[in-house]
Amino acid sequence: MSNIREVARLAGVSVATVSRTLRSPDRVLPQTREKVNTAVKQAGYRPNLMAVQFRSQKTGNLVILVPAIANTFFAQVISGAQRAAQAAGYRLLLCDTQGREEVERQFAELVYAHQADGVIQLRAYDPFETATSGAVLPPIVNACEVISNGRYPTISLDNLAAAKALTTYLITLGHRRIGLIKGSRTSPLTLDRLAGYRKALREAGIRFDKELVCHGDFTLNAGFIGASKMLAMAHRPTALFCENDEMAIGALKRIKEEGLRVPEDISLVGFDDIPMANYCDPPLTTISQPAEAFGERAVEMLIMLIEKKPLPARHVVLPFEITARGSTAPLAIV
Repeated sequence: MSNIREVARLAGVSVATVSRTLRSPDRVLPQTREKVNTAVKQAGYRPNLMAVQFRSQKTGNLVILVPAIANTFFAQVISGAQRAAQAAGYRLLLCDTQGREEVERQFAELVYAHQADGVIQLRAYDPFETATSGAVLPPIVNACEVISNGRYPTISLDNLAAAKALTTYLITLGHRRIGLIKGSRTSPLTLDRLAGYRKALREAGIRFDKELVCHGDFTLNAGFIGASKMLAMAHRPTALFCENDEMAIGALKRIKEEGLRVPEDISLVGFDDIPMANYCDPPLTTISQPAEAFGERAVEMLIMLIEKKPLPARHVVLPFEITARGSTAPLAIV
């Protein structure tokens, strides 16, 4: 069984340097860290994790609370978080909460039980909401859906600005009747994207028509059902904005079932730019946002909290852009 002295010999460093690299890799020069990691693999060394945890008073575990693991966007966020956690020497404990508050509280409280060092929350719910304002809160970072209480560091997108930009894009193509299939009623993302949609209409002098808005839940089926309602209207929309790509893909299926063409008969846009958006027929115009960066930045910020390092910023807003593809076209003049 290889030991730490063998790793030190292979790497050409001291035992203390090996120990420091394994315990706090950010405190070691990159070239030294690379030599030690190579030697660890070469020697087949496995550190005594229980001993490391006892000495450092850390578990090496990070909890990530995911409201819907089947959602493709969240899957990308998890991928980024896993990569960042592994690179920093932490393990990611994944909890598919299905948006259930009691489950979120149960897994978040692993921190209090010294089974995890911190929490990443991807939904706008505070699992420590019962803690008083003066209480010392455990390390937690809120990403994607932002909790409005402002107690935690956050990583978000300007969803209002993104939805406004995408709606304005459709308006510049000549569309005036733009249907909107919303996400979950209580989601801050839904509210912000609706606000951006309405702002774009208002600035273009287009009257908001509540009949052109229907509720969904960010699923394929919600897009399919929402499109059915829109297409059944006597004066149907010429463009359809779905608040995420999965609903847009569901809507695309329903539009084709009606014998209509995208974008010749109706333009279609989504939000998120998930991988399958580029493989639809036609490829989907959408808002691109850096999904994996949400996970990566959340882990980086959380580790800084755990290690009691100052954050460069407590509230980070990531960039977006419109990715125009074949599902949108100028309004045909009949």
